[in-house]
Amino acid sequence: MTWTFTSKVEVYAGAAEPWLLQDPVRNTVPLTILRGMRVGLWGDDLLLAWLERDGETVAAACQTPPRFLLLPAVPVDTVRDLATQLIEAERTIPGVSGPLPLAEAFAAAWWRPVAERRFERLYRLDALVPPPSLSGGAARTATEDDLELLVKWAGGFQDEADGAAPAPADLTPLVASRTGRRELVLWEAGGRPVAFAGVSSPIGGVSRVGPVYTPPEHRGKGYGAAVSHAVTAKARAEGADEVLLFTDLANLTSNSIYQAIGYRPVADYASITFR
Repeated sequence: MTWTFTSKVEVYAGAAEPWLLQDPVRNTVPLTILRGMRVGLWGDDLLLAWLERDGETVAAACQTPPRFLLLPAVPVDTVRDLATQLIEAERTIPGVSGPLPLAEAFAAAWWRPVAERRFERLYRLDALVPPPSLSGGAARTATEDDLELLVKWAGGFQDEADGAAPAPADLTPLVASRTGRRELVLWEAGGRPVAFAGVSSPIGGVSRVGPVYTPPEHRGKGYGAAVSHAVTAKARAEGADEVLLFTDLANLTSNSIYQAIGYRPVADYASITFR
């Protein structure tokens, strides 16, 4: 059983994308990353891998440095072989992200010790419930004029995501790409932005909410719940069959907020950093 490696995006897509689309809920992040690679967001030192049995793809993985190795919902018995081949190739892997048992299986097979773990939970929308009413405010889709503010807030979100996979040093291309696809929404109160959220354009009928960020000076007023509800409603209105989001399990507030507006747990995930 041998993994195949390439740095060519369309070669990888031809082998892995149909398999990933068999479960677009649990593979939502790898599918989104693949779309980003296709438009040139991540192109340096790509690690793209898939595994075949009897001529059929049964597993895939990718790394877009400086991000962690990303594991989709692969069979757990494939993970050790992947780690072994990457060790033999002397590939630098700063960490691994994926479904909890798979991330732990890779960490157990990797040669470097674990530095820290960050646990997340994947939720899917059941029935959308309005958040508690606010004294005022409304959502609007972000435009190019909002780019500077959104890059600043996206950086704030990344800074607070302790233990998450490293982000690119310059978030402008990523934020600009999402703004161009009308994926970012601002919540405004008193005539000024106070929070923002993103929602991915559907892939395989699935959209994913994230990030959701309220600057510290505007917290405690329900803006996060309001903008999360707004982007969820936007995704449904634009044809998403499923709407997902991830939460940091250490953040009890966000987990309760998302459940209050209609999200239900699917599975737990982990990001594991190596020393």
